[in-house]
Amino acid sequence: MTYADFAARRRTGFAGRMPDGYADQARTLERLRWLAVLLDTAVRLPGGIRIGADAVIGLAPGVGDAITTAMAAYIVYEAHRLGLPKHKLLRMAANVAIDGLVGAVPVFGDLFDVAFKANIRNLKIIEDHLERR
Repeated sequence: MTYADFAARRRTGFAGRMPDGYADQARTLERLRWLAVLLDTAVRLPGGIRIGADAVIGLAPGVGDAITTAMAAYIVYEAHRLGLPKHKLLRMAANVAIDGLVGAVPVFGDLFDVAFKANIRNLKIIEDHLERR
């Protein structure tokens, strides 16, 4: 998901399509969108490549990847609070684990972070689940 997609969803009011009584759910989803975009696609580089804080913070050996993995795990935690089924939570946890393990490899891991975008993938899983409900 690019920032343009994120902005379009925000303008069209995805949260407005939720049934009444889901205001907290809508706020949580908006917060998770913001975090996923920040971590994965916040900045456009020349050539159209988008990077986020995950790739930049991950440049700090060891500590950077631990911080961004914890932030990605927060998205999985919030998905649990939103009521996603276990198989979707496991898929999300696998995305975070792959991102965290491969991201820890110097240089290659940072390039992998730019391409894989685990947080945007996990956000899509959450949004697809909530749209179906």
